[in-house]
Amino acid sequence: MAKKQTATIQIFIGGVWITAGEFDPVGSSHESGGYFEYDGDYDINYMPIETPSLRVGLKYPVNFGLYQENRWFAFLLDILPSGAGRRVWAKRLGITQDYSSDLQMLLNGAGNAPGNIRVLEAAIPPLKSHPGFKREEVVAKNADFIEYAEAQGAVVAGATDVAGDAPKFLLSRAKNGSWHPDGALFDEYIQDCWLVKFPRGKKEGDYTVLRNEAPYYEVARLFGIRTGQPLEFDNDSLFIPRFDRVAGEPFLRLGLESLASASGISAYGVLTYHEDLCKTISEFATDPSGELREYLRREILNLSLRNTDNHSRNTAFIKYPNGKVELSPLYDFAPMFLDPEGIARASIWGPSIEPRKGRPDWIAVGEYLGNLHNDEHDLLEFFYSFAEPVEELPALMDQVGVEREVIAGVEIRCGEIAADLRLVGGRL
Repeated sequence: MAKKQTATIQIFIGGVWITAGEFDPVGSSHESGGYFEYDGDYDINYMPIETPSLRVGLKYPVNFGLYQENRWFAFLLDILPSGAGRRVWAKRLGITQDYSSDLQMLLNGAGNAPGNIRVLEAAIPPLKSHPGFKREEVVAKNADFIEYAEAQGAVVAGATDVAGDAPKFLLSRAKNGSWHPDGALFDEYIQDCWLVKFPRGKKEGDYTVLRNEAPYYEVARLFGIRTGQPLEFDNDSLFIPRFDRVAGEPFLRLGLESLASASGISAYGVLTYHEDLCKTISEFATDPSGELREYLRREILNLSLRNTDNHSRNTAFIKYPNGKVELSPLYDFAPMFLDPEGIARASIWGPSIEPRKGRPDWIAVGEYLGNLHNDEHDLLEFFYSFAEPVEELPALMDQVGVEREVIAGVEIRCGEIAADLRLVGGRL
């Protein structure tokens, strides 16, 4: 009889990987249940100083108890290969891509995910030596580079929550300037870490979306959204500096957990409601009021600039070693309304708050969130203050280099959202 397979979950703490506990699945699919128990030594060492970054997931404080769920723990879906990465692993392992292969995907492909947790059984040791590749070889998707990246498990999810087609590569740039798959280098040789992605498909809309993601990010920065370093577009490739990795002494892997995970959503492609995600932010953020406003600022901009790919894995908490929990810098923000596949919003407000699709009643939002670490009147003033900035977004987009076709596609919506925000003034 084959031995039952379990997954050893490790957390990166103080420059080393520490075994946090063991996941014992009921079945091979994430749709089945499972158990998680923190390791006894981990409990003894870290329970007295427990902070969110020391948890496998925000919903699971460090203790001596046994956790049980009817589906896999949601934090596992954050590190489970999907999209292009899942296809690569299926080919390498000779298994199917369907959910029945989830356990093998976890045990083989979750050894170097974004954030600060990994599955020990899936960890691929760094290579002792490899010359790496030049940036232009990465851009050209050189065949040897692709093989190197796949061997190190550096191909990650596609652009959408369910099954994105375009590969994204997690890469590290060495101090000598050469490029390597993330995990191929020892930490002391790393200069910085990147995510590189390519067009989702071969249609013109796919290229337009990718070309405009970098200037879209600058619009967000000027709009007051929390952002990371500028994105770099290079010949149909987008180089994105990672904010969950900080090279130096010591090398930091910061905790990164999606709102889906923190909300206990252990499924792909499900419709979620902003009300529920706001409750999650209110529960776990160090500064609930400030982070709710950051989330609302992003919602206003997503609606205005028609970034429809707003599922709950496209927003995450970043968990710092000092215990601070806040929304991570913005990511996956682009003119997705132009995507040829037609990406619908996956996070919406309930019907009493959003009677018209894409046009929330901001007064109703304020009334609802007034109970979550915010004063209703202050929130209404907050919404009203964005009417003019939203109206001016098309001009701002032009200033930072967003293409005219994209601007034309959002001008009407910006006017509509600005008008909706102005209506709030009647309650002030």
